[in-house]
Amino acid sequence: MRVTEIFHSIQGESSFAGRPCVFVRLTGCPLRCTWCDTGYAFFGGRECSVDEIVSTVASFDCPLVEVTGGEPLAQPEAIPLIARFCDEGHTVLIETSGAIDIGPVDRRAHLILDVKCPASGMTDRMYWPNLGLLDRKDEVKFVLADRRDYDWACEIMARYELADRCSVLMSPVFGALEPRQLAEWVLADRLSVRFQLQLHKYVWAPDMRGV
Repeated sequence: MRVTEIFHSIQGESSFAGRPCVFVRLTGCPLRCTWCDTGYAFFGGRECSVDEIVSTVASFDCPLVEVTGGEPLAQPEAIPLIARFCDEGHTVLIETSGAIDIGPVDRRAHLILDVKCPASGMTDRMYWPNLGLLDRKDEVKFVLADRRDYDWACEIMARYELADRCSVLMSPVFGALEPRQLAEWVLADRLSVRFQLQLHKYVWAPDMRGV
């Protein structure tokens, strides 16, 4: 499969934020979100076997692994890679856009599914049956650029009863929506969500690769 980068860093998002993590960033994505910060992963990369990837990850001696992209599930080979990491005893996170069926993913992995809000420009690419496949260990993420995104996310939360199904994350688009504004909306509406920032962008430069 094609791999853009493998690196050891601090997990910046989700309920695992703050923990050391090895990231396996696969190449390619069928979506083009307006606020995407990993466009460099759309093309290029290098061909690697599952054994090569697993060996590289093992060299970091870190139990937490995230398979991300781009869109990792766009490459069919990601499915056996995820299962292999689970077999090796890793805690495995999958960062996915929600546009591709998550059904084949090993259920030992933790899915972090990004529901594409209107400002992303990719709402029509969502594969909505995915939301019915999530369980308590999984997480849904809404990345919000404005009040319209927030109101839309609240409606989707209610329609699919997401807070009862899995953890729900809300984060502002970096540089577009003030974190304090989103925090105030969440508190005012008594939402059962986890407010989050992209921690890695505050620790390192916002546009730095491999962090």
